[in-house]
Amino acid sequence: MEKNIRGALSYVLGPITGIVFLITDKDPFVRFHAAQSTVVFGVLTVLYSVMVATIVLAILVPLVSLAGFALWLILIFKAYKGEQYALPYVGKYVQKVLGLVK
Repeated sequence: MEKNIRGALSYVLGPITGIVFLITDKDPFVRFHAAQSTVVFGVLTVLYSVMVATIVLAILVPLVSLAGFALWLILIFKAYKGEQYALPYVGKYVQKVLGLVK
């Protein structure tokens, strides 16, 4: 399977597929997308859980869900096109942790 497809698949189930590809794949492109998927969608999952548990913040759930879905689609598309698209803050953090930049 080509690396752009593996990179896109690392986003499909959010942090679950991110962790799987991060552990199993050795390609830096795929590992970057897998790590970014794990961090971004892991944080969104925690944020979503906190908002659901907090009655005041529960009104924001549809907005955050829609934004998360749009982000998910964009990241899958960028990876499939072969772009190593780094989100602000998260992308730089992931690159640093993986040793892709100094």
